[in-house]
Amino acid sequence: MNNIKKPELLAPAGDLEKLKFAISYGADAVYAGAQNYGLREKSKNFSLYELSEGVKFAHGNGKKIYITANIYAHNQDLIGMEDFFYQMENLNVDAVIISDPGVFSVAKRVLKNTGVHISTQANNTNYETALFWQSLGASRIVMARELSLDEITEIKSKTKIELEAFVHGAMCISYSGRCLLSSYLTGRDPNKGNCAQACRWGYHLVEEARPNEYMPIYEDSRGTYILNSKDLCMVGHIPELVKSGICSFKIEGRMKSLYYAATTIKAYRRAIDDFFESPELYNANKNYYIEEVQKNSHRKFTTGFYFNGEGNGAQIYDTNSYVRTHDFVGIVLSYDKETKTATIEQRNKIIVGQTLEALKHHGNNFIFKPVAIWDEDGNVITEAPHAQQIIKMETPEPVEPFDILRIEL
Repeated sequence: MNNIKKPELLAPAGDLEKLKFAISYGADAVYAGAQNYGLREKSKNFSLYELSEGVKFAHGNGKKIYITANIYAHNQDLIGMEDFFYQMENLNVDAVIISDPGVFSVAKRVLKNTGVHISTQANNTNYETALFWQSLGASRIVMARELSLDEITEIKSKTKIELEAFVHGAMCISYSGRCLLSSYLTGRDPNKGNCAQACRWGYHLVEEARPNEYMPIYEDSRGTYILNSKDLCMVGHIPELVKSGICSFKIEGRMKSLYYAATTIKAYRRAIDDFFESPELYNANKNYYIEEVQKNSHRKFTTGFYFNGEGNGAQIYDTNSYVRTHDFVGIVLSYDKETKTATIEQRNKIIVGQTLEALKHHGNNFIFKPVAIWDEDGNVITEAPHAQQIIKMETPEPVEPFDILRIEL
């Protein structure tokens, strides 16, 4: 592996807290949205102050931060856009992520020291398109999700530009996220960050001459969800991803929880590091990586189009619900070595005697049962039912800030 550069692990950051957890759990870079121009309108996104703090945290840890500006802009969206890019340059973000050629033109007029990445929304599916963006000065292209690894390998062989690709997370039934369904049914424009996820809804057929007769398309007694895609998971295929020439492995999920980010990032971090240490070590631990990402709330997994597509196997027809085996119950705020006591910010109910797992951001996880819990005032309590209640408990091994507690359901 000495001749191959280790790929970047790129993680979502829906807010400042998630950014800090993503970097603490092993991300090399994060992508985030400001309060304008990104495609996650319902994500908390970042104020300019929060972006400044995020840049400081990322760069202070030797990591990078990319900001999304990947809407398809209408005329009114261009008002103030130059000022936005000046702000990104002044904040010293590492790159902006863009789909629209007009937005790209504005960015290139303004940005002198900030990279410009071309979003997956721009539908980059061939080497001529890659060469086009390369000739205009883009520094990276995010591959369309509809490409196979063989196609990506060919694009890499014919270009000099960096290639990034999604390796994990939610998929879309529309071409690389270019969707009209939400706009048509709800008036919420997915190409401006306000998708209603109409593809996850249950549907019936209506015959033209019988407008009030709704006919279900049965897969089972509950009906069918004919547009509902499985989630992408490539943690079991790190060697193939590396061989293709992809320089950045991207995890989807800016609107998902910090627990999702922490669990997924740690699994991919270890998988990548193990593979570069030894392919044999990676193969020996492959089941562990897969088991870890399955401890997140997720839909059934698919490898998407990477191996020339799966046809009907990429869709879930009988439900739109998630698989959920574990729950996130707390965050470690501090640890007292003398008393072996952790201070925890509770996120879900914790009970004395309950089996907990400490998800370490560095090192191996461990399982334990708290024999006692104290509230902030030192009172002994049998459970902590209130969201974000501060509690204390002894742990059999040391823990650190950013470590997470979870339970098996």
